[in-house]
Amino acid sequence: MTDNTRVLVLVGSLRADSLNRKIAEAIRAQAPAGVTVDIADGLGELPFYNEDLDGDGAPEAVVRLRAQVAAADRLLVVTPEYNGTMPAVLNNAIDWASRPFGAGAIKDKPLAVVGTAVGQYGGQWAHEDTRKSARIAGAAVLDDIALSHAHAWGADPSAEVETVEKFLAVVADLASYQAESAAA
Repeated sequence: MTDNTRVLVLVGSLRADSLNRKIAEAIRAQAPAGVTVDIADGLGELPFYNEDLDGDGAPEAVVRLRAQVAAADRLLVVTPEYNGTMPAVLNNAIDWASRPFGAGAIKDKPLAVVGTAVGQYGGQWAHEDTRKSARIAGAAVLDDIALSHAHAWGADPSAEVETVEKFLAVVADLASYQAESAAA
């Protein structure tokens, strides 16, 4: 890990009281030493990807997202599962970050996917779809750094110390990824 690793979190839920947003906020508040965690805000302001809107005159929300992704050392996606797949807002953010194709801000950026969802699988399908989309977009997807946390209706995983510790361990693994790779 470098002296300060910058991790940008993309939250797949726009809901203000989202459990995945609460987990992202807990990660930001309790980030491991040497890690700065920022949460990308404004994903809901991104228009649906349209090549006609892209280029030098791209919308401000797009310019802001691309700058945040480019400035980050690592990307962490924290997302629920909607109807068995990833939320549209998340896929849209990946689309914008991938352009221009082959040279977008997401290119070669180490990326891990985690999250929580109701039910026994904890959002695994959404997490798999997110990894696939990010990989095709050019990110360096880290399949071995993952966490799909299942919870029951009415539970708040962000209030569970052991659960937050699991998410923090993922952040530590993500932050140290390059150092481990270089040593191998």
